[in-house]
Amino acid sequence: MFHRLGHFVVKRAWWVIAAWVIGMIAIAATAPKISAQTDEASFLPKHYESIQAAELQEKAFPTSFTPSAFALFERNDGGALTEKDKADIAKITQGLTDKKIESVQQVVPVSEDTTSKSGQYALSPIAIDKAKQQDSKKFGDIAKQIRDDGKALAQGTDVKFQLGGPAAQALDQQDASGSAEAVIGMATVLLVAIIVGIIFRSVLAGVLPLLVSLMFAMPTANGVINYVTKAFDLDSTPILSAILIVVVLGVGTDYFLFLAFRYRERLRAGDDRKTAVVNAVGRVGEAITSAAGAVTIAFAALILSSLGMFKALGPALAIAVVVTAFAALTLAPALLAVIPAKAVFWPGKKWMEEPSDARFTALGKVVEKRPALVAVASGGVLVALSLGAVNYNGFFDLAGSSMPKTAESMVVQDKLAHGFSAGAADPAHVYLTNKSGAKLDPAAFESYAAELGKVKGVAAAAPKPKVSDDGVTADFTVMFNDKPESNAAIDAVTDLRDVAHEKAPAGTEAKVGGMSAIYKDINLAMTHDYQLVFPVAGLLILLILGLQLRSVVAPWYLMASVGLGFSATLGAATVLFQNIKGEPGMMFMMPILIYLFVVAIGTDYNILIIARLREEAREGRSPREAAREALRHGGPTVAAAGFILAASFATFMLAGNVFMLEFGFAMAFGIAVAAFVMAMFFTPALTALLGKKAWWPGHGAMPDHGPEAVGERAPEPAGRI
Repeated sequence: MFHRLGHFVVKRAWWVIAAWVIGMIAIAATAPKISAQTDEASFLPKHYESIQAAELQEKAFPTSFTPSAFALFERNDGGALTEKDKADIAKITQGLTDKKIESVQQVVPVSEDTTSKSGQYALSPIAIDKAKQQDSKKFGDIAKQIRDDGKALAQGTDVKFQLGGPAAQALDQQDASGSAEAVIGMATVLLVAIIVGIIFRSVLAGVLPLLVSLMFAMPTANGVINYVTKAFDLDSTPILSAILIVVVLGVGTDYFLFLAFRYRERLRAGDDRKTAVVNAVGRVGEAITSAAGAVTIAFAALILSSLGMFKALGPALAIAVVVTAFAALTLAPALLAVIPAKAVFWPGKKWMEEPSDARFTALGKVVEKRPALVAVASGGVLVALSLGAVNYNGFFDLAGSSMPKTAESMVVQDKLAHGFSAGAADPAHVYLTNKSGAKLDPAAFESYAAELGKVKGVAAAAPKPKVSDDGVTADFTVMFNDKPESNAAIDAVTDLRDVAHEKAPAGTEAKVGGMSAIYKDINLAMTHDYQLVFPVAGLLILLILGLQLRSVVAPWYLMASVGLGFSATLGAATVLFQNIKGEPGMMFMMPILIYLFVVAIGTDYNILIIARLREEAREGRSPREAAREALRHGGPTVAAAGFILAASFATFMLAGNVFMLEFGFAMAFGIAVAAFVMAMFFTPALTALLGKKAWWPGHGAMPDHGPEAVGERAPEPAGRI
């Protein structure tokens, strides 16, 4: 099949290139524009209590609002606010109201309730049209206008105006992510060009994967993603753009290397240029397709997630991988077919000569002679690293972790915690509703609020709730001792819900809402996802491996090694950031992200090595000889691909915030483990130990005497790569 594809592409190379140019331009130019969502609540299904509470709030209190932003006032000299300062603050808030900023529904004047006990800070909650909160760009633009106008109105006074809250965080996150994406993108491109260029000692070889991935696969994938997102009314997440760059460039470079190494190998074996391309596609096409299939399945399985963030991320990344793999199997061979080999490997002068370096030959011999020792040692490393995962603790401060502490919204958040209760910025709400539709009895309010106030972690519960116009629902404001995104506040939600439900007066029903409650439900949804998405994805990848290898044995230990790679990566990151660096936890989405990249993309290297093992076995070699030859010939490809992808992910550590630092380290470490521990040692050693049993019940170890493409059996010099 793949030899036929290779023949087709080589014979019609210029037509294939023209089709890609026309198709890419057409898709990119006509694709719809999609806006990313920023509201955490929008990513949860409606059966979660926090979402039901939010819907109840909108129904019972249509004129009330959860602040989208906070204007924080303080004196420039840091002293207590004077009466003149308070008068100036009133003028500023009225001035913001008079400006009638688009989508700003209300600027609440400062009152005694919103002034800190020390008199140092005053707070003005601001309501923004909820519809605008679904578009991160528009949400941030509104915050920018409020911030600019507020600072302008404060000029000439002794008062400092600062803007915090969700809208301000969206704005500051845009600024931080914009610069971060630029750094990541530039660093990744330079790394790929330089490292691939060094590997092949060629300028053009370093440019070709960038050309295929960034100029063709990326815009095409973006366009298709936007079409699919609109057609199926999917959510879009702001983190997609930064991750997409690395995924497309990472897997695109991997697949290009798979092809280019085999292309050079066939040239050294005596094939002419076009025959070498055909045979390269014929031999690695199945490995690329299987690898892309495994990655696509792993990503697509996230459609089963409870969280809209991952529902949006999974299909988008799956589409990107399919497009990139298609480019690697069609566009890349077409380019190699029309560009003279000397030009591809210029200015290198020894690309047709076998290098004297024998590192991978020596590595292959070690695995051949001592497979049991290699398997135990490499497996032991993975198990030891995995032990660190026991202490993993999820953390929900996404805003604080994804931007510098000096960002204005972060400064405001810290001052709110200092001047008010740490939970004052976003208190919880307990909505008490009479199930019969009759009015609530106000006599029960004070005692019910007192019970809520006794909950561990609660700073205060308002004894006089806000009551709906029909008298059926009451809103009890509950402030936590800790920040709403902290684990302490999230844990307190569980106890608050228990008490709110248990102590609710007869005939009433209680719902607990607010940001801490949303985070609590996200945590519950994540647990659901671990129990559903991981097993489904694992079984589907197992099926792909079984079909590729025609075996029911090899896929099981391949998946076991990938599972160990996952736990080892999570364990290493936990030890570094929690135990050594002293962070309270790592971002709650880290296990899913490790699954996405280490499990999914890391499977590529196992597939490449196991495919080469089967190929060598089918040529009549013993299991141990096959392991030696697979590492000798496939090792350089895996090492190069793994090093480039690990280095690409490491560029995220340059972004200057905690989340990207954790993400970059975990992904780089995990890819390095997948390439240099699993694929180089664990998988070939186990295969050598199992021998022909690894291929049962298929005939993967049987000599292959079937017809081959012209030139495939040409003599190959010793020391080929």
